[in-house]
Order: sequence, then C-alpha cells, then structure tokens
Amino acid sequence: MIRLLLPLILFLLFDLYVFEAFAMVSADWSDPGAYLLYGLFWAIPLLAGSLLLSRIYPSLFPKSKKIFSSIRSIVFIAYFGKFLMAGVLLIDDLRRMALSLFEMLGGGQNFNLDRSMLNAELAIAIGIIPFVLLVYGMIRNPYRYKVFREKVLIKNLPEALRGLKIVQISDIHSGSFTQREPVKESIRLINAEKPDLVFFTGDLVNSAASEMIPYMDVFDKIEARYGVFSILGNHDYGDYHAWKTPEDKRENFRQLIQTHRDLGWDLLLNENRILTIKGEQLAVIGVENYSASSRFHKYGDLSKAYAGTAETGLKLLLSHDPSHWDDEVISKYKDIAMTFSGHTHGMQFGIEIPGWWRWSPIKYIYKNWAGLYQVGQQYLYVNRGLGFLGYPGRVGILPEITVIDLEKG
Repeated sequence: MIRLLLPLILFLLFDLYVFEAFAMVSADWSDPGAYLLYGLFWAIPLLAGSLLLSRIYPSLFPKSKKIFSSIRSIVFIAYFGKFLMAGVLLIDDLRRMALSLFEMLGGGQNFNLDRSMLNAELAIAIGIIPFVLLVYGMIRNPYRYKVFREKVLIKNLPEALRGLKIVQISDIHSGSFTQREPVKESIRLINAEKPDLVFFTGDLVNSAASEMIPYMDVFDKIEARYGVFSILGNHDYGDYHAWKTPEDKRENFRQLIQTHRDLGWDLLLNENRILTIKGEQLAVIGVENYSASSRFHKYGDLSKAYAGTAETGLKLLLSHDPSHWDDEVISKYKDIAMTFSGHTHGMQFGIEIPGWWRWSPIKYIYKNWAGLYQVGQQYLYVNRGLGFLGYPGRVGILPEITVIDLEKG
C-alpha cells in the first residue's frame, strides 16, 4: 500500500494543476453545470486510483474483462488528454514567470500575471478533441472490418494462376478481444470471397496460447480452396510475458503451434509448401519473425524457408514484419514476387482518404506501414491487422481483410 501512496499523490497534484483550467472556464456557469463538469473531471482520478488499488484489492473491479478493459482505456485516454492540456498550461505559466521576473528585475512596468482565459480554453479544447476521437474509436471501430482490394500485376505469372484470389488477415491478437459475436462477422466476410488461398501473417495472441481458446470455433470456420497458411509474429513467442519457468514458456509455445494445427491452418516455421494449381507450381514460403530492428528477436531464416522453391513458377512469402522486405527480400531474393506482412496495425490511428492520401504516426517508424508497395517487379502488402493491441479501438485505420487478385503484368 505504501508503494502506491506516492503515485496517488502525484496523480492528485497533477489533476489539481489541470483542474485550474476547468475551474477558470466554468467560473461563470450555473451551479448545476459547473458541478457536472467537476464531477466528470474528478471521476477520472477516482477511477485511476481504483485501478492502482485493484492491484492490492482485486475485488474493486468486476471480473468482466470487457468492463475492466474499457475503464482502463478510458482512464488512459483521459490522462493522455490531460497531459496535452498540462503542456498548454505550462506554456502560459512560463510566460507568467518570465513577466514576473522582468518586473522583479526593475523593468518599470506592471504586467497582468493572471492566467490567460484564452490559454485555459485552448488547453481544454486540445485535451478534449483526442479524448472524444479515441473514445469514439473504442465504441465504433474495434470490430468494424473493412475489405481492402488490390489487383496485383505479376510479370511472367503463369497463365494457369491468373485470377488467383488470396485473402490475407494478420494480427488477430485474440487476447485483446472482449466479444465473440462481432468477430464472427470477419469470418463471414472472408468466406464470402471464396478465396483460393488464405494467409495469416502472425500475432495470433498477445502472449499466451490460452488466449485463443474462446475463439477456436470461430476461426476454424475459415475456408480456402487450396488451404489456409500461417506464420508466427513477434507476440506469438511469449517474449512479453513473465513466465514462472523457462519450461512454462516452452510449453506455451508448443500449445500455440498445436493451436494452428487444431484450427486447420498450415503453420510454416521457416519452411515452404509447393502447391500444384491447374498444373502450375506455386511456392508459399513462410518465415518466423524477422525484423530489421534490434528491438525484436530474429527467429526467421529465409534461406532455410526458401530452399527447394527455385523452380516454381510463382513464389509468395509470408513474413510478419514489413521491415524484412527492405532488409533482405528485395536485395537477395528477387524472384519472390510478393511478400505479405502485418505487424504495424497502422498504429490503429491515422487518416486515410482512399486513392489520395494516408497518414499515421507509425510512418515515422516503419517506411512500409499499410497497403501495397512495389520495388521493381516485387510487391509487398502490409495488412492493417484484424484485431487490436493496447488501445481497444481504432481511429481512421480500420481492421482489415485484404483481398488480392493476381493478374499477369
């Protein structure tokens, strides 16, 4: 309990600082309006304090994962907005300090050192706008699946493979789901396409294989004429969980591999499958997680996965992290026609105007972060993710089901 006392005091002081703006703006309001505003403001610190205390007293919150996740997210979003407000207020305080110092040094002029009403109003506006957007994204968008379609022109594509339809999904993150029924809609959309192939490009869970148990009878309904092929993402190795023993982590990994098999998916662990479709050979190559960034473990071995595919008429690569494409694929494996990746989620936040412009903060981390990219005769598609992680919603970047039609270029 003593360990939580300091964070609680810091939260209270921070909230008191931000509250000045609300008190100033509402000074002339009627009592009911002001009391309502104050109640809404202080409800957030109360919830934040309860979240901290729930680490000691779990009964403070209901066991419902949906309710707990929603409360935690609203608190986080509210404090994100408050930090923006505090930044604006701090600018005004620095102005007031500078003027006060000038007076003290004998500037010979008296200044109005009161807080600026305009600054207080601006601070509140800057804090409330992202709060409203992010709460809307939680309520409206986590299961609002969007089908993205691309026709990809492949040079020297075998005639028999023209019109091959591939559906890609990625980043399910089943441990983040709080509802089953909306997820079923994604399966309906996938099967409605009657795909030849379905590719899943990693991050089935957040950490634990058990997270997928409630959704096994949902995702095992995915159908594809020539099979469902899958790979692992960085979250699938259990690297972000504090396991009691190394054996527990290894057992979790074994269970995850079995989960893919139980779903009826063909999991590719640095290996390939050569399919014969209408008399032509197609190689589906799958690598384990490979990132150009040192922040992530490199489990992928493309040379191993590629072995034995040289003579196939079409090579398609599944690699979770899109940085792999620039780091190795387009420089060393020029006969891989197309790579399918995920990982970025489009940061679950951004702006997309189809056919004209798209932006997300993730673009400053990943060069290739969403959609179709081309270098020479090679393509990369980065799926925006079917699920969500951390923030249980999306703003501007919707959960994605990708439909790729291959044509001869």
